[in-house]
Amino acid sequence: MPTLSVIIVSYNVADLLRGCLRSVFASRDVDQEVWVVDNCSSDGSAAMVAREYPQARLLESPRNGGYAYANNLALCQAQGDYLLLLNPDTVLPPDALVEMVSFMQRRNDVGMAGPKLVREDGSLDLACRRSFPSPAVSLYRMIGLSKRFPRSRRFGRYNLTYLDPDQEAEVDSVVGAFMMVRRQAVDQVGLLDEAFFLYGEDLDWAMRVKKAGWKIVYNPRVVVLHRKAGSSTGDIRRATTEFYRSMVIFYKKHYAAQTFAPLNWLILGAIYLRGSMAFLMNTFLPSQLRRVNY
Repeated sequence: MPTLSVIIVSYNVADLLRGCLRSVFASRDVDQEVWVVDNCSSDGSAAMVAREYPQARLLESPRNGGYAYANNLALCQAQGDYLLLLNPDTVLPPDALVEMVSFMQRRNDVGMAGPKLVREDGSLDLACRRSFPSPAVSLYRMIGLSKRFPRSRRFGRYNLTYLDPDQEAEVDSVVGAFMMVRRQAVDQVGLLDEAFFLYGEDLDWAMRVKKAGWKIVYNPRVVVLHRKAGSSTGDIRRATTEFYRSMVIFYKKHYAAQTFAPLNWLILGAIYLRGSMAFLMNTFLPSQLRRVNY
């Protein structure tokens, strides 16, 4: 049985996927199996994997059911003691996988972990360590307090910007771009929730893992390049819609039942309003200025 199962979901990013796989198969000293799930790409991604990386286990999804659906196709077959969700727009240094596996082996209390992710300019990818988007945490972000006071432990919780990026920390969630999960935790909480099409499924999984009693840890001793040029950039308006739809699903699933009804309506209304504004901005702004999360 392999120690690690690496699962990469790809949609129309053949060149990025090629580079990611090159780095994965160049990894040192790790017993791994590598699954590539092609989510109905039209750019020849599946053929490229079959031709250039025959050692990968290629699954061609019968439909584009979203990120959670595609990952689950491989998760339910993977054999590793540790399961890694990895985005195709990442590039790994040779020792990243063995160092992360070693970390998980040393820390039996950790159910999920992620590395320090950096952008191509060397800056920290803030999404690599996060708090759960509770109503208060989300409000501070929406009204700009998290950006205005990034060092505040109260206002900077969304991306934990008050923490030293080079210090290990227990967090609420790491990001699905590189999310290593212990098999026992997955056996306990189940697979990804396929109600999420794109975005939010990693946060939901992390919350379920944490509620089950496992720790989630950010491990900056491992540094991974995240090029942030993945599938969601292709149709920015669809990605925007799915981002805010995922916010609604997450809120209803984890917070609505404990929230006073009028406040629920206010919060949901704010999400729909912000999502509508983001959609309109991405309709009329020049393409170089568009982004999913405003």
